[in-house]
Amino acid sequence: MHDFFKPLLDWYLQSLETGGYPLIVLLMFVESTFLPLPSELIIPPAAHLAYTKGNMSLTGIVLAGALGSWLGATAMYWVSRWAGRPFILRYGKFFLVTAEKVGKAERWSAAYGNFGIFASRLLPVVRHLIGIPAGIVRMDYWKFSLWTIVGSGLWCGVLCWLGIKAGQDEALMKGELHAITLWGAAILGVLGVIYYFFVHRQMQAGKK
Repeated sequence: MHDFFKPLLDWYLQSLETGGYPLIVLLMFVESTFLPLPSELIIPPAAHLAYTKGNMSLTGIVLAGALGSWLGATAMYWVSRWAGRPFILRYGKFFLVTAEKVGKAERWSAAYGNFGIFASRLLPVVRHLIGIPAGIVRMDYWKFSLWTIVGSGLWCGVLCWLGIKAGQDEALMKGELHAITLWGAAILGVLGVIYYFFVHRQMQAGKK
C-alpha cells in the first residue's frame, strides 16, 4: 500500500506550498472515499508548513481538511443510498471496498448510531467507509453531515498539533532514523489502542 501511494504523496509534498487549501481539500476528499489514503500523511505536513512559513493558517487547514472529508463522505453516502447494498457488494471490490469491509462498517454503524459517525472520523478502517452504511440505511443526511464535519474537524485539529510537534523535533526533520522510529511507534501505538478497543472488539463481536 505504501508503494501504491508513494507517487501521489511525493507529488503532494512537492505541490503543497503552491497548491494550498484546495490541494488539502482534494486529498482529504480522496481519503474519505474508496481509497484509504492516510490523513496522517496529509494534514501534518501542511501544519508544519503553516507553522514554519506562515503561508497558510492552522484554522484554514482544519477547515480545508474537514471540507474535503465531508465531500468525500457525502459522495460515498449518496452512491450507497442511490445504488443500494447489492451494488456496493458487487462492484465495491474493484475499488478496494470488499464485502468484509462493508460488513465491518455496518456493524460499527449499527452499534454506535449517530455517535458512530462522529467517532469514525477519529478511527482507522471505518473512517473512509462509514458513509456506506449511513447511505444504505438512509440515515438523515443533515445529521450525517453535521457529525462528519465535527468529527473531521476535531481529527484535523489533532493532526495539526502532531504536525507542529513533529516539526519541532530537529532530529526528525534531519531524517535521523531513531527519531523517525520513535514518532512512528508513538503514533501507531495510540492508533492501535484506539482501534483495538473501539473497532476490532466491536467488529469481532458482531460476527458471533
